[in-house]
Amino acid sequence: MQSNFKNPKKAAADPQETAIAVLGWLANEPDMFGRFLALTGVEPAQVRDAINEPAFLAGMLDFLMNHEPTLLAFCQASGIAPESVAAASAHFSPPGLSSGEY
Repeated sequence: MQSNFKNPKKAAADPQETAIAVLGWLANEPDMFGRFLALTGVEPAQVRDAINEPAFLAGMLDFLMNHEPTLLAFCQASGIAPESVAAASAHFSPPGLSSGEY
């Protein structure tokens, strides 16, 4: 996986900025982006509108979080810590039973 992101490690980032960084990274990884689109059923032309939907961002972050090698590849390429991705995922995901907010 190749990427143009080569930043030093960043502290906790804004969830929106993290999500945008993930989308940018995925867009530069054609095989990974194709897999993500296939799993979600989102068409490439729909991505521009979908990025305004918290559910889309949650799904995109979950896609990364559910495969550790992909998460670590993103973190290495972007300089964003895995904890920031986890925080962004929690921010955009609806509360679940484990959150105590049901």
